[in-house]
Amino acid sequence: MTLWWIGNIIFVGVVIPVVIVITGQVLSPARQIKVYADDILEYGGQFGPHLDALQDLGRTRELVRAINPELERYIRALDQIG
Repeated sequence: MTLWWIGNIIFVGVVIPVVIVITGQVLSPARQIKVYADDILEYGGQFGPHLDALQDLGRTRELVRAINPELERYIRALDQIG
């Protein structure tokens, strides 16, 4: 019976405080992650309207490719003048 009480005292005096400290160390970063996740949830939805312009990138690329030879010709002409 004495060993039983010694075991209980060790459990209450050592094991439980260690578990509480480890739990605190785990919960602190988890709370910070929740704050960051809430920020992402709040501000991440604001990207949608800004991404609509991505549809026009293909057309912009075509226009740049079409202008590139003309631009090179213009630059060569400027070099000949100067």
